[in-house]
Amino acid sequence: MRVAGPLRIVVLILTAGLTWIMGSILLGTHGSSFSRLQQLFSRPENAVTTEPRARKYKCGLPQPCPEQHLAFRVVSGAANVIGPKICLEDKMLMSSVKDNVGRGLNIALVNGVNGELLEARSFDMWAGDVNDLLKFIRPLHEGTLVFVASYDDPATKMNDETRKIFSELGSTNAKELAFRDSWVFVGAKGVQDKSPFEQHMKNSKNTNKYEGWPEALELEGCIPQRTVGPQ
Repeated sequence: MRVAGPLRIVVLILTAGLTWIMGSILLGTHGSSFSRLQQLFSRPENAVTTEPRARKYKCGLPQPCPEQHLAFRVVSGAANVIGPKICLEDKMLMSSVKDNVGRGLNIALVNGVNGELLEARSFDMWAGDVNDLLKFIRPLHEGTLVFVASYDDPATKMNDETRKIFSELGSTNAKELAFRDSWVFVGAKGVQDKSPFEQHMKNSKNTNKYEGWPEALELEGCIPQRTVGPQ
């Protein structure tokens, strides 16, 4: 019975000491050894938060374009809700934010030598006048780059002459473009071959991503600067 009292005191002292040590470890205040232990436990979390992000280049491209090339990204509209975008050399030429896009075909004309925007307009291909579009694309000069992004319906008012002009600009899909198809295209006046920059998605109730519309299309890449600009 005489020993029980001192044992209880020893147990209380040991318990208090262990509690203090554990608290010091958790708070990182008990000397350098405990601090190093705390750092060891925290390294994995810190490693994740400090991992470098993938670098993006002009217009969000994953890689920079070579010298004498223009970086671009063209995105078609999503259904009739989200408008299209046309970006060139990190400058947004057309977008909903700029308030210069609309239903139909959204077209930006660019100087192929220096990348300067010449003009940007949208043409309603459902209820508009196709002659407005023809007046816009008939007088193009050699060296003019043509960026096209569809929104909602790009083709109802298209006629044979319109499709022929786009084909001469390098399009392989203009002749078959139909109601509510998605279409993105980059061509040029005076090209000798078909453009490598084109995507086309047919409007089909069996494959449409949205009710009544196919999915939006995205086209990006690097265009060689031309040696002959608009005259």
